[in-house]
Amino acid sequence: MKAKRKLGTIIVIMILSIAVLAGCEKNPVGSSTAPTSAPTSAPTSAPATDKEAEDDTTDTSTDISDDNTVDNNTDTDVIKEGTIPKSGNVILKELAFVYNDNTVAISDIVDDEKLEGILGKADEIKSHTYSLDDGLNMDTLIGFTEKQYKFPGLEIKTINTTEDEKFYIFQIKITDTGYSTIRNIKVGDSVEKLKEAYPEGNLIGNGAANEEDDFQYLPVNYVDGMKFHIKNEKIESILMYKLLD
Repeated sequence: MKAKRKLGTIIVIMILSIAVLAGCEKNPVGSSTAPTSAPTSAPTSAPATDKEAEDDTTDTSTDISDDNTVDNNTDTDVIKEGTIPKSGNVILKELAFVYNDNTVAISDIVDDEKLEGILGKADEIKSHTYSLDDGLNMDTLIGFTEKQYKFPGLEIKTINTTEDEKFYIFQIKITDTGYSTIRNIKVGDSVEKLKEAYPEGNLIGNGAANEEDDFQYLPVNYVDGMKFHIKNEKIESILMYKLLD
C-alpha cells in the first residue's frame, strides 16, 4: 500500500514538472535576443555641442573682421576719391590735389561751375578746337576742344570726350604753396620730404644738390603720372598729367 502511494506521488511530481517546463518554453523570461526590426532612419553623425557651435561662429567672425581692417586701412592711407563725382573709370586717383578740404583729380569730369565752385573765380578761361590748319600739328586731336582754366598758382587743362562732349581734366600744374598733393606735398617742400612721401619715384637726371632736376612718380600704368620740378633742393612746381590717346 505504502509502495503504491509513493509511486503515485512520484508520478504526480513528474507530471507537474513536465507542465512547468512546457510553460517556460512558450513564455521565456529575461531573454537576451535583440528585436529583429530596426528603426527606419538614424542620424549619420552626432550634432555639434552648443560649445562647439559657439566656437565655430567666433572663429569665422574674427577672420572677416581682420580682412576688412587691412583693406580699409589701405584705401584710406593711399587712395582718396575726388570731390567731383566721377563719370566712367578714373585711371589714377593718386593724381590729385587738395584745396580747402576739396580734392580735384586727373580724369574728373568738370565744367566752369564745378571748378569755380571749388577754387573760386578763374583769372582766365580760354578754349581751342584743334583743326588741320591751326599750326599745332596735333592730328590725333582734330575736332577736339581743349579748355584751360587759370587760377592763382594753378593751371588746369581739360578736353572734351568723344561720347557725350563732356570735359575731363588731363593736366594740372601747381606753382603755389596753397595746393597740396593727397600725400601732403606742396611747392616749397624739400627733396628729402618729397622722397619720403613718394618712395616709388626717382630723380630723372640724378640731379646735383644745387642744380635743377625733375622727380618723377609713375603709379600703376607707368604712362600717366606726376613730375616735381626741383631747384636748389626745393620743389618749384608740380605737374600732374594724363596722356591723350
